[in-house]
Amino acid sequence: MKKGMKIYGGTALSVMLIAGVSSAAGAAETLGAALSGGKASLDIRYRYETVSQDNALKDATASTVRSRLGYGTDAYHGLMGYLEFENITAVGAEDYNSTTNGKTAYSVVADPEGSEVNHAYLAWSGLPATTVTFGRQRITLDNQRFIGAVGWRQNEQTFDALSVVNKSLPDTVVTYAHLSNANRITGGNAEMSSDLLNAGYSGLAAGKLSAYVYLLDYDKAASSSTQTYGLRFAGGTPVGAGKVLYTVELAQQSDYGKNPANFDLNYTLTELGGTWGGVTAKLGYEVLEGDGTNSVQMPLATLHAFNGWADQFLGTPATGLEDSYLSVGGAAMGVKLLAVYHDFKADKGGGDYGTEWDVLAAKKIGKLYSVVAKYASYSASGAPGKVDTDKLWLMGRAAF
Repeated sequence: MKKGMKIYGGTALSVMLIAGVSSAAGAAETLGAALSGGKASLDIRYRYETVSQDNALKDATASTVRSRLGYGTDAYHGLMGYLEFENITAVGAEDYNSTTNGKTAYSVVADPEGSEVNHAYLAWSGLPATTVTFGRQRITLDNQRFIGAVGWRQNEQTFDALSVVNKSLPDTVVTYAHLSNANRITGGNAEMSSDLLNAGYSGLAAGKLSAYVYLLDYDKAASSSTQTYGLRFAGGTPVGAGKVLYTVELAQQSDYGKNPANFDLNYTLTELGGTWGGVTAKLGYEVLEGDGTNSVQMPLATLHAFNGWADQFLGTPATGLEDSYLSVGGAAMGVKLLAVYHDFKADKGGGDYGTEWDVLAAKKIGKLYSVVAKYASYSASGAPGKVDTDKLWLMGRAAF
């Protein structure tokens, strides 16, 4: 799994970054101190995953180790660099379809073996309240519903990009990014010329307001090119000894670039909940509109975090998706506990798309270690193209 880094040249910003490097090179002793005075990091994550589906595929069992070794320099005149290598290795027999190992008789566990440069970027903070980052990097916006890192999979999603984060205005973070390539979790590339703009304001007592524009223009997959405009408000208000939680999000998505389709669809999210006595409960209703031919899609999102952990709706059906869900979480003896129930329907026609139960237990052990047990059970209920699916994960991580 080796990904080529696609880097583009952008006039003013590229000159500015090159000038920063040249300036550093002119003072060798100081540059040497910056290079030698940085910080190394090591992250090792082991995961055991099983998948059982009510179809002709064999049950999958995957045992994998992900290792990341990184180094970040100290800043010199506001310029710093970061480089991270990643390796994913299967432990024991590969009784699963990694999407690249050819074992198509098994159910999919999308964690292919391989090594790559996971991060490689320069970051410059020479302007007031502004950081410019150039190269391969992680970009996550809001709750990662549209733009995320897919951190659950062993190989995360990163972007070859130029990003600018500005915090000049009080309680405001404005992020702009131009993406030339998405490095996918299975090792492939999605070349593009996409622009992201997200502005978040957290100065309201009731919560955070975000506005965003995501213009995705794919080089080799024009039918995936979309433009999305949206608003999101999420927060909480103390009530007695507890807190009321709420989220409202509205977005409109349509065709963009050379996409041959013609559509205009809506995304809505309404979530209401509360926290009392260490227990948090939320009731939510999410709609990804579909017209029978096209539907709202989030190809750059952290999809595993939404619409059930069994990953049955990584692509939205053409008839759209309505997800009514209830989550209850808390902690006992230092163990985080969470249970989620989903009821899925088609947006167009209201057909039944099944139900799902998800449960999780996670514990941090000191500052360096953590363990997770997680289970998802999806019942298809006769939904077209779907089958009953059960998944189990056991995971341990050490981060230094």
